[in-house]
Amino acid sequence: MKPKPQEKNRKASNHPTQHHWHEMNRKQRREMMRQIQSEDVSLEVVHPDAAGIDIGNEFHYVAVPPSRDSQPVRRFGCTTAELKAMAAWLKQCGICTVAMQSTGVYWVAVYDILEAAGLEVYLVNARDTKNLPGRKTDVQESQWLMKLHTYGLWRNSFRRSQEIRVMRTYWRQRNDLVQSAGRHIQRMQKALTQMNLQLANVLSDLSGTTGQAIIKAILAGERDPHKLAQFRDPRVKASEEQIAQSLEGNWQPDLLFVLKQEQAGYEFCQKQMAECDRQLQQYLQQREDRSQGAPLPEEKRKERLRKKKGNAPQFGLREGLFRMTGTDLTRIDGIDVMTATAIISEAGWDMSKWKTEDHFVSWLRLCPDKRISGNKIIGKGRLPTNNPISVALKMAASTLRLSKTYLGAQFRRLRTKLGAPVAIKAMAAKLARLPHAALRHEIHGPRSRLLPTQTPRITGPAAQVESRQPWIQSHPNTGRGLASRSFWGAPATALRWLYFSASVKR
Repeated sequence: MKPKPQEKNRKASNHPTQHHWHEMNRKQRREMMRQIQSEDVSLEVVHPDAAGIDIGNEFHYVAVPPSRDSQPVRRFGCTTAELKAMAAWLKQCGICTVAMQSTGVYWVAVYDILEAAGLEVYLVNARDTKNLPGRKTDVQESQWLMKLHTYGLWRNSFRRSQEIRVMRTYWRQRNDLVQSAGRHIQRMQKALTQMNLQLANVLSDLSGTTGQAIIKAILAGERDPHKLAQFRDPRVKASEEQIAQSLEGNWQPDLLFVLKQEQAGYEFCQKQMAECDRQLQQYLQQREDRSQGAPLPEEKRKERLRKKKGNAPQFGLREGLFRMTGTDLTRIDGIDVMTATAIISEAGWDMSKWKTEDHFVSWLRLCPDKRISGNKIIGKGRLPTNNPISVALKMAASTLRLSKTYLGAQFRRLRTKLGAPVAIKAMAAKLARLPHAALRHEIHGPRSRLLPTQTPRITGPAAQVESRQPWIQSHPNTGRGLASRSFWGAPATALRWLYFSASVKR
C-alpha cells in the first residue's frame, strides 16, 4: 500500500538530515547533498543565533545575521578591550554560538574571552573552511562561516580543559629545553672535532659525568691529556690511556670560545629544566587525587629499573600521574613515564571526549587513509601528523622490537610482514587503544593493576570471570605471567585467555 502524499511529505520532513553533519552516516550525508543540489533547496536551521569570525593577526571580522544589526559585519582589533567589546556586541545581537577558524595561536585569546562571556564557541579546522568559491575576502570569509554554522555543517574541534592545558604548557616547555640542550651538545662535539679532540671515539655521551668533567677542566685551562684523562669515571669502558690519546689536539682560541659558549648554554638549559621539574611537581601535587587511596603498583621489571634516566624528570613523575589520573599507564608494555606524560598532557585523563578507541586513533591520525568508491579501495594515502602523542607512541612502538611480551611478538610479526615504517605506525595505533581503554574505564574505579577487562570488547559473563580471576602465574607456551601481556587482541583470543585463566584457577 503506497503512502499518501501527506504521509510522504511528513516522512521527508522527519529525515535524519536535521542532525549535525558529523553525526550522520554516509547514506544520510548523500541524501543531504542530493537535497542541496535539487531545485528545492531547503536546509534546516540548526543554530539560528550563530555568528562567524574571521581570525587575523591585527583585526578580526565578525558577521552576524543581517536581521540582528544594521551593520552585520564589523571589524574589531586584537587588544583585550576590543575583544571584550566584540563579546558585548555579540551578546547585544542575541548571538549564542560562534564559529571561527583555528588560525595559528591568534584564536586563543578570542576563544577564552568569548567563552568567559557565556558564548558557545566552535573551533573549526581551516582545512574545512578554505573551499569558498570565487575571490575570498575577510568579510566573505566571516559570512561564509556564519552561514554554514547556521545549518550545522561545521565540526567542533577538541580543546583540552584548563587543567590539562596548564600541564601541557609546562611539559612542552620542558621538551623544548631538552631539544635545546641536545643542540648545544652537538655544537660542542663539532668544536671538539675541529680541534681534533676525538672524545666521541671513547665516550658515548658528552653530557655524562666524564664528558662534563673533561670539558670543564679544558675551559678552566687544563691542556695536559693525561691529567684530563684522570677524570674518567670507572664505568667508562675506555682506559685512561685511550682517553689521553684522544685528547691530543690543536687548541684554537676561537673554537675554545665556541666551546665555552655552548657549555654555558647547556648548563643554562639544565637549570631551566630543573625549574620546570619543580613547577610541574608542584602543579601535580595540587591536583585532585583520583586514585581514591589505591596504592601505586611496584615496578619490578628489570629493564625499567636499569634504564638510564637521561633527561627524565628528577622527581616522582610516575606517582604524580597516578595520583592525577587514578591509572598507572606505565604498566603497559612499551609505555614509560615519559610517554605516559605526553599522552596525559596532550589528551587529558578524561577519554570520554572520544566515543570509541577508533575515534581516538583517528584523532591521532594513526589510522589508514583509504579512498573508497563503489565499495572498492581506489587508493591509499598517508596521514602526516606532528601530534606529540603520535610521535611518542611511534617511539614507544619501535622499542618493542626486543620485548619478550605479546606486544613485542606482534610488532615483530608486523615488521616481517609490512616492513619497519608501516609496522611502527600500525603498532602505535594498537598502543593508542590501551591508554584510551585504561583511562576511560578507570575514571570512576581506579585499580592497582591494568587488567584486560578494561577493553570494551569483552562483555558479559566472560568479563565477570576475568574480573574475578585476573591473574595467573604463567602461560604454558611462554612461561610468562599474564601481567606482562597488556594487549588482548581480538575477542576470540581474549576469550581463550579467559578460559585458560579459569581452568588454571580451578
